Amino acid sequence: MKTNKSFTKRLRVTKKGKVLGRKGGLNHFNSREQRVKQLSKRKTSTFTMTNKAKSRFLINAK
Repeated sequence: MKTNKSFTKRLRVTKKGKVLGRKGGLNHFNSREQRVKQLSKRKTSTFTMTNKAKSRFLINAK
């Protein structure tokens, strides 16, 4: 099975194996949101993934 390259490029794996990525919903339609919500979405968040999902999506992640 091929790995999903577009998904791999959006995530980063730390030395201890955590998967970090950007929160969604920041591309457009943000003028109505509160500023606190906009700024909190900038931070990277951790993803919980099963080992099967990690092997499928993150084989060659750097």
